[in-house]
Amino acid sequence: MAETRAFFWALANSIILISLSAFASKILLQAVVGWYLQRRTTSRKITILARVKLEEAQYQLSASQSPKSDDGEWEKVEKHTAGSAKNGGEADDEWEGIIGFFHPFCNAGGGGERVLWAAIKATQKRWPKAVCCVYTGDHEAGKDEILDRVQTRFSIRLHPPTVVFLYLSTRHYVLSSTWPRFTLLGQSLGSIILAFDALSLLVPDIFIDTMGYAFALAFTKFCFPKTPTGAYVHYPTISTDMLGSLDTSPALGKGLNAGTGKGLRGFLKKRYWHLFANLYSRVGGSVDVVMTNSSWTASHIRTLWGPVRSKRRKPHAVSVVFPPCAVDEIINSIPLNAESEAKREPTVLCIAQFRPEKNHALLLRSFARYLRSHSKLQEEGEQPVPKLILIGSVRDASDATRVYELRLLAHELHLTPNHITFITDASFPTILSHLAVASVGANCMWNEHFGIGVVEYQAAGLIPVVNDSGGPKLDIVIEWEGGVTGYKASTEEGYAQSFSHALGMDEEIRLEMRKRVRERARAFGEEEFEKRWIGEVGNLVEMVAERKK
Repeated sequence: MAETRAFFWALANSIILISLSAFASKILLQAVVGWYLQRRTTSRKITILARVKLEEAQYQLSASQSPKSDDGEWEKVEKHTAGSAKNGGEADDEWEGIIGFFHPFCNAGGGGERVLWAAIKATQKRWPKAVCCVYTGDHEAGKDEILDRVQTRFSIRLHPPTVVFLYLSTRHYVLSSTWPRFTLLGQSLGSIILAFDALSLLVPDIFIDTMGYAFALAFTKFCFPKTPTGAYVHYPTISTDMLGSLDTSPALGKGLNAGTGKGLRGFLKKRYWHLFANLYSRVGGSVDVVMTNSSWTASHIRTLWGPVRSKRRKPHAVSVVFPPCAVDEIINSIPLNAESEAKREPTVLCIAQFRPEKNHALLLRSFARYLRSHSKLQEEGEQPVPKLILIGSVRDASDATRVYELRLLAHELHLTPNHITFITDASFPTILSHLAVASVGANCMWNEHFGIGVVEYQAAGLIPVVNDSGGPKLDIVIEWEGGVTGYKASTEEGYAQSFSHALGMDEEIRLEMRKRVRERARAFGEEEFEKRWIGEVGNLVEMVAERKK
């Protein structure tokens, strides 16, 4: 008996010693890596701050000599915090730290990039002395070129002196092509390498990821436990819907992996995804402030990250910050009245990046089906010829190849140039011109996280036809002021019928619906985004202030 007690006592002591040893090793590794990165970037930080001051002085001098001043645009937005600052107070206007924005594809020109630039603009207005540092892998574009494209593509004008770009050399580690197997895990581990690359260039006072790299935030928190971290989540890397889609039929259109959960390979994939979901939950629980772009995303993030965040006693709840949409600009540019209605064409417009998940193929097949049913009416002279216009940005060679494949599909479906048009990397004025004359706006992505393009459709008065899932279903195309604000579908037949309803209704009823749709869009304007963004980032600024006390 005594020997047994002695054995268990020795075993318990060994476990304690091993645990203490592991804990000590972790603390030592944190200290060493953090010290190394801090030491390596200190001189660059001093250089960056000096350059910002010099560029600010030059900018102010140039502005004072210019006959036209844009100072009015830089009046501060209304101060707004989430109410978590000490004693209900607000973060210091004079705060002049460095906020790192982790966005390796900042020049892509999509909806995620609109969020990035609108966020930086709001940050500049609220904290004009803060430096906004963007970590990017877009080596082919310099600062002036990127900011010019931001203004052309999104009509967002930034204050150049306080925007800094640091160029990453390891972006290829987060490309899906780098990880043909175990892609989710590979890209996530790749984001850690990319985060080390970023922190090797500069250690900011606040680190915010605006692309969805939770593992990068966890690595940052590991190296610098006291550095506040924030995430703007467009789409969870994995979700319960994704796990469920493995057992559904591909015909239902529930993502690229629908129906792949069968057999031994499917079983192993399920186990892999479940293990990854557990790991994703753990790293997500380290983030201090979490913003999501829709109710759908927030629900999944709360399910995945919520339990770990509760254990770690994170004080700030997961919030919904709807993406900034150019609602006011579109409304001011496009009238809605009987005269404008007469100029509308029977056109279905799709604004979406040419990526596989956007499911342009479903749109083409649905439109071809609609045309086949419409041809009978056309022969009787009842309706003019409808047209499909696809507008989207092309990020790289794979996107360009995808556009080529869609053109081939259009040819197979007998969609002639009279029926379909592809427009790549369109400027904002070009997009406005098409929004002004089209009748219907289409979205075919399953579980679209939010749907900025759908809001732009609504602001322009287009009748949305969207996938019956995700953000468009829960937040955007909902009943409003006693009527519907669009149609929802999930199959070729459903989309074809929705196109028929939207394009075939009486002109007066259609105009009334357009006006109702536009009113719904006002809830997603840039001003509302600025208020919510400032409130959440204010929490991070407050954490920096608390750390220095």
